[in-house]
Amino acid sequence: MENCGDILVKELDKRSSGQAFEVILSPSTPDAKAEFPLSPRKKKEMSLDELQRKLEAAEERRKSQGAEMLKHFAEKREHEKEVIQKAIEEQCNFSKMTKEKINQKMEANKENRTARMAALNEKFKEKDKKLEEVKKNKEAKNEEN
Repeated sequence: MENCGDILVKELDKRSSGQAFEVILSPSTPDAKAEFPLSPRKKKEMSLDELQRKLEAAEERRKSQGAEMLKHFAEKREHEKEVIQKAIEEQCNFSKMTKEKINQKMEANKENRTARMAALNEKFKEKDKKLEEVKKNKEAKNEEN
């Protein structure tokens, strides 16, 4: 047995596979207890009223938690509705803008076509006038001869 300050080491068994020791710690203060309680402390018994109050409080917590979850889900649903509504509005606006752009392009194409047709008609009228003049000049020459 060896004594190293507050530690007492006692050799128990010595074998070829190893050694066994018992280590005994002395208390650090003289009033410290040498033994620790091994069994857990006993809870004091609750009265029926206390138990009933705790059950009611637990039920209130469950109800409150359920209400919070319902509120959270309702807010989430409302947000989803807002997102869907916004997407629908954006799609409608996109469709409206696209229709307006197409109508503007069609109107511009129609105006361009009308202007080209008017220019071609004017050109043909001028050619017809020249052709008439040439015919008149040819007839006039033929009558002179």
